Order: sequence, then structure tokens, then C-alpha cells
Amino acid sequence: MNDTASFFSLTPDCLLDALQSIGLYGDGRLLALNSYENRVYQVGIDGGAPVVVKFYRPARWSDEAILEEHAFVAEMAAQEIPVVPAMTIDGKTLHRFDDFRFAVFPRQGGRAPELGDPATLEWLGRFIGRIHAVGATQPFVHRPALTIDTFGVAPRDYLLAHDFIPMELQDAYRSVSAQALDGVRHCYARAGDVRSLRLHGDCHVGNVLWTDKGPHFVDFDDARMGPATQDLWMLLSGERAERVRQLSDLLAGYEDFMEFDARELHLVEALRTLRLIHYSAWLAQRWDDPAFPAAFPWFNMPRYWQDRILELREQIALMDEAPLWPA
Repeated sequence: MNDTASFFSLTPDCLLDALQSIGLYGDGRLLALNSYENRVYQVGIDGGAPVVVKFYRPARWSDEAILEEHAFVAEMAAQEIPVVPAMTIDGKTLHRFDDFRFAVFPRQGGRAPELGDPATLEWLGRFIGRIHAVGATQPFVHRPALTIDTFGVAPRDYLLAHDFIPMELQDAYRSVSAQALDGVRHCYARAGDVRSLRLHGDCHVGNVLWTDKGPHFVDFDDARMGPATQDLWMLLSGERAERVRQLSDLLAGYEDFMEFDARELHLVEALRTLRLIHYSAWLAQRWDDPAFPAAFPWFNMPRYWQDRILELREQIALMDEAPLWPA
């Protein structure tokens, strides 16, 4: 059964039956949360607090890779880092029901952080530094690494091989993506042999929830090995001067717990470039899932690919500039 067909059979009754199989009884309150890669729901529990249930996309991760993510988050929770670990039920964090693998998490509310506030950025930097201090203690064994090949070459090859790019734009995309990947390689060469450690992997503002007690990160589904900069650059925005200020604030907190190798600043635009290529391929690889055409109707249109070509040309120029440097 492919992943799309499997998700077709994930009905509300199936979801509640899955929970009942591990001793949790839903009270009928179901709320689908914003997730495309997996299927995630908030579920009211009879006589208890609501929980969040994640049904993993079949065939994406091995059981070992999912459990490695759960163990990483549990390590951080044991160090009192504010993360949301999977609940252990009957001695397990990963459960099976019919064709599905799923995990249950306590519900954790919060709001988006105010990234314009220097104190907020410094607090986030301390938090990420603590995550990386744990991430550096040992490597992942079953989860992949963020590399030029896995996030750049392979996704680009997939796009060109599967006719997602309009024929009249294929040559332009092939050329500009090759130039962009050359630029990425040059950035990595300038950075040198930087350290790879366990990361959150998808550290954008949507995965940060803020409460009166401060931030916590959710959704470590994309956790992988890679350079520390990957968990920092997505929190930067605006003109160059603004990004320099934001970076300074983040690193002021980060280096309270983890030393930052300044050579990694050569990777900021390279990592952005890889993410842009990878994101287009991610959409293409999921296009047979009806949730994707409904949510991303502009994908597969000529205008989308014209914009991506322009975007990569801009990245080629940015990768030739001097790296950001904290004030």
C-alpha cells in the first residue's frame, strides 16, 4: 500500500480505534492540525487532558529512525530542555494499528515568538544552544544527514527526471540549478571541515511555541545530522543589516551553552539554496497525495518555475557576497 492510499483509510473511526488499541479513549473531539508530511490531530480524551496524535507517512522513515528521533527528544527533556517528547505507553513510544505507525504527545499550547525583540532572539539562541549541546554528544545512526547530495543534487535530479518543470523552462532550470549547486559547493569549501551534529532540522518560527515561561520547539520529524547553522539561519529575515542584528542576538544566547564556529557563516546562503531546491522536490514527491494539490495549487504552473529560476539566480549572487557577520 502506498502512502497516499494508506492515508485515505485514516478515517475518524480508524483514528479513535488506534488510540483505543493503546488504552486511550477519545471523547469525540477531533481537530486536524496543520501538517502535510504526516497526519496530526488533537484528540479529546475521555476523563483526561487532550493529546496530539501523529500518524507517520508510510515508507518515509524506518522504525529505527523514528525511535531515534523520540530518543533524541527524550534526552533533551531529561536535561530539562523545554521540548515535547512522545508519551511512553505500555513501554513504547511508537505504536502500530493496521497500516499505520503513530505516536502520542501531550498537547502543548503557545504562540509565535516575537522575532523583532532582541531579548526573544537571545532566549531562542540559548534554547538552540542547549539543544545542540545534547545533539553533539553522539551522532544519529539511522537518520540521514543534510548534505549537498541529499538536499541539492538528488532533489534537482528528481525534478528534472519527472517532468514537473514545463518543457520551455527545463533548460533554464537545469542551467541555473547547476550554477546554484556550484555556488553551494564553493560556500562549503570556504567554510572548510565544519562539525556535523544532531539538529532539529526544520527550525523555523512555525515550530516554536512561546508561553510566559519562554519557548519550546515542537516537531522534530526532520531531525538529522548537519551543521549548527541549519538551526539558526531560518530565524533570520529582512535586509542584511537587520539579519546581522538578529544573528548577533541569537549567537549571544547560543554561546552561553555551545561554542559557535564562525566559519559556518559561509553556509547561510548555501543552506537557504539547498532548502529551496529540496522544497520543490518535496512538493513533487508528494503530488499524488490529494492534500498537496489542494494546499499548493500554484505548484506545477509556469509562473511557479519562473519564480524559482529567478530565486536561484538571486541566491547565486548572494552566495558570492561576504557572509553575515555578527555585530
